[in-house]
Amino acid sequence: MIKHIVMWKLLDQAEGTSKAENAQLAKTKLEALNCKVPGLLKLEVGIDFSCSDTSMDLILYSEFEDRAALERYQQHPEHVAVFPFMKAIRSERRVVDYEID
Repeated sequence: MIKHIVMWKLLDQAEGTSKAENAQLAKTKLEALNCKVPGLLKLEVGIDFSCSDTSMDLILYSEFEDRAALERYQQHPEHVAVFPFMKAIRSERRVVDYEID
C-alpha cells in the first residue's frame, strides 16, 4: 500500500477570497476525487485549527493500492483540474509518499 500525504500553507487572500474560504473550497474539490480513480482506497482532507507558527493550513491524506494507482491518480484529469486552484492559493507545499507492507 502507498500513502500519499500533501500539506499546504495557504495565502491569506487569493482568488478573491480569504484563507478560510479557500481552505474549505480546496477540501471540497479534493474530496470530490474519492471513488473517481481506480486504486484510490482512501482520501481525506483536514483543515488545521491550531494556527501555530509551525502548522500547515491544509493536509491531504490518501492511500493507494500500489505505485501504479498513485501514478494514475496524479495524471487523472479530475485531479489535474484541481492543480491551478491549489497553486493559486498556496504559499508552500510539502509532500511525502511512502510504501508499507
